[in-house]
Amino acid sequence: MSGEGEERAGYTNVHRAFLQALLSRQTITYPEAKPLLAAIETAATPARLTLVEDVSQQDFDNYIHTLNEHISPFDLEIRSTRHQATKLQVYALVNTTSDALTQMATLRTADEMAFVKRVLDAMFETNNSARAEVMAVNSMQAVKLAKAPNDSAARRESGAGGQTQRAGQAASAGLTLAQAERVLADLVSEGWLELSAKGYYTLTPRALMELRGWLIDTYNEPSDEEDDEDDEEPRERIKFCKACKEIVSMGQRCPTLTCPARLHDGCVRNMFRAQGGNEQCPVCKTAWTDAPPVGEKAARNGGDGRRASTNGNAAARRRSGGATSAVPDDADDSSDTSV
Repeated sequence: MSGEGEERAGYTNVHRAFLQALLSRQTITYPEAKPLLAAIETAATPARLTLVEDVSQQDFDNYIHTLNEHISPFDLEIRSTRHQATKLQVYALVNTTSDALTQMATLRTADEMAFVKRVLDAMFETNNSARAEVMAVNSMQAVKLAKAPNDSAARRESGAGGQTQRAGQAASAGLTLAQAERVLADLVSEGWLELSAKGYYTLTPRALMELRGWLIDTYNEPSDEEDDEDDEEPRERIKFCKACKEIVSMGQRCPTLTCPARLHDGCVRNMFRAQGGNEQCPVCKTAWTDAPPVGEKAARNGGDGRRASTNGNAAARRRSGGATSAVPDDADDSSDTSV
């Protein structure tokens, strides 16, 4: 039922070709899309050559808008976010549903999926403490997660339900080191993980966009409104940039470690401009000086995640009466140096 109806709606073979190209590469940026769209347009109308410089940002946005209108009934959407390291706007085709059937729609084995879950747990639980938000695993640590937890660890985690847990562990011995390395390499080639020059695995922009809801549901503790006597705040391991509202797994955190404010490196100046030039935390108003890093730098810059330079930080502590060095009582020191 293609043809005239879709053509009138502005959806043509040119859009289909671009969608196929996006499916083959998972993510794309505007600079990458320009020569691709120019070639597709030229192939569609050979008598009229389309140059790369002829493809404007507005043209690209129109393609994305038209495609989203036609793929939304299939629970698909082209979303965009800014890469936390390169600061480029990245576009990716993602699933908009996160039910059990969608999560199970994978060619990976149960042992491989269990290994992937252990890697994510290492990123967002083990290496994401109140003192150092690393949110990454180095290659050595990732490979060591190939094996399923041993019986003693399973008993500690499962408590009274240890028999059930041990039975499940007996049925799953995990992966070999070679298998774990292959899975990690596949996840990188498929656009789910990135491997940095320092050897750290992190989630890609595509993964952060597609897994956003699952990450929040899995790693953020919901508040218990019925328990009025519990004054302890629920732990939020997945935090968002106060400027762009996207997940922060690389960036900066407020110098007051108990404050929830986070900013991407590329969003800091935008936030200060929005505050009329006030270079302070948008939440607690502490001076945003020598802000501790979020990401792999937090593992390399000391146990508390602070930068090597301490002069500005000391001044900030004096201005705030020592608040910038505050650390919650429940901070898990053992997780700060695990990567």
